[in-house]
Amino acid sequence: MSDEMMNQYDDSGSGNSLKGYKIVVIILTVIIAALSFQYYRQVNKLRGSEADLMVERDTLQNRLSAIAFDLSNLKTENDTINQNLIIERHKADSLLNKLKQERSWSYAKIKQYERELGTMRTVMQGYIHQIDSLNQLNIALSNENIQVKKELASTRLRAETAEEGRQELQALVRKGAVVTARDIDLKALNARDQQVQRARRATRLRVDLILNANPMASVGERSIYVRIIGPGGMVLASSSNALFEFEGEKITYSAMRSDVDYQGEALPVSLYYSGDAITEGKYNVEIYMDGYRIGTNEIILK
Repeated sequence: MSDEMMNQYDDSGSGNSLKGYKIVVIILTVIIAALSFQYYRQVNKLRGSEADLMVERDTLQNRLSAIAFDLSNLKTENDTINQNLIIERHKADSLLNKLKQERSWSYAKIKQYERELGTMRTVMQGYIHQIDSLNQLNIALSNENIQVKKELASTRLRAETAEEGRQELQALVRKGAVVTARDIDLKALNARDQQVQRARRATRLRVDLILNANPMASVGERSIYVRIIGPGGMVLASSSNALFEFEGEKITYSAMRSDVDYQGEALPVSLYYSGDAITEGKYNVEIYMDGYRIGTNEIILK
């Protein structure tokens, strides 16, 4: 083979080899670019997954904090529910601390925490329903209690009104049954029971009166008391033990009779005072019977 042909062959072989190298380089470049793109996508995907996980974590923390806050604000007077709420608050605090300290995050972990949080929210809603039911019951009982108190107050008022009416009626009946006295007079008498014109000549006094007729009054023997109040304002009394009870007090009487037989018809009665301090002047005479002052009169003795 001539030198010229050999040179042509060498040039042709070198050209083919260079062309092959270029093709290989191009192929490798494409492969590297594809791998780089795939790696970049994978890295971005991983970064996106971590960011999403952190968002999910923060959301869980916020939701759990809200549940813990709601549990701390639940109030009731039921001791059993209060004890259970304390337990649930402790569970919420423990889960929140565990969530904050978690370092290995994954979607499986997120799902696990979401299930626990969902259970806790369901339990809390159950307690909210119980507390609301108890509050509604308490309101109903309170309203019922107020109504009962109003009815009792109304009943008591009616009873008191009826009692007042009964007492007023009894008072009217008693008042209507009281025997009154009229024509009350005071006479000065000497030792022979003769009326004298001058008080200085008298040795005793006689009180005359008439008990009025009253068909409503009870009949039978009565005790009558007379108080003779002299010109000096003192009650004439023959003894310091001459006392009777009137309106809860012991008061002095001047004369009394316990044998007055009253039968509902008008009845004249006379009572006598024997004692000192009979002088001229103005006298007040008061008549008492059955616990009442049944008549008075003012008489002047000369």
